[in-house]
Amino acid sequence: MRPRPAPALASAALVLALVGRPATAQEEAAWRFGISIGGVSTVALVLERMGDWGRVEVLLGTWAFRDVSLSTVYKNTLGGGDVRAVLGLGLWTVLAFPPDERTGLALVARAPVGVEWEFQDDHFFGTELGFSRALAIRRTDPEDDTPPARRIVPLPGASYRWKR
Repeated sequence: MRPRPAPALASAALVLALVGRPATAQEEAAWRFGISIGGVSTVALVLERMGDWGRVEVLLGTWAFRDVSLSTVYKNTLGGGDVRAVLGLGLWTVLAFPPDERTGLALVARAPVGVEWEFQDDHFFGTELGFSRALAIRRTDPEDDTPPARRIVPLPGASYRWKR
């Protein structure tokens, strides 16, 4: 029997995200806005709420302008300084709108692991590898009832964010 890494990976990401410490103990709540390329979509807008409790990130994007991709992730930062590790856990939903078939829907668990760099005051560049696993899927073909794949798919991405 092959080992299944999905439960172990998800558990490890959850523990690290919840136990990790923010960069500063008394960080003031703030908003960050930005753009993301890769990961959950070809291009996405980013909205992030940060505080001493961690951060919640919302990405709204698309792969090919016939779909909508929405991801919500709780993240935590490890370490301090200008370069920090970032771990998270959340959900990603994709709606596909093909012209001649029914709307497709996918619900995916995400565990992004990455690094962010504050290269100038309030300006951040980040890269991540999002480990994703499909939880549920409604395919565009009504005859196709194939269950979601059980494998974990790593999706790389990069982002620029500005803190307000």
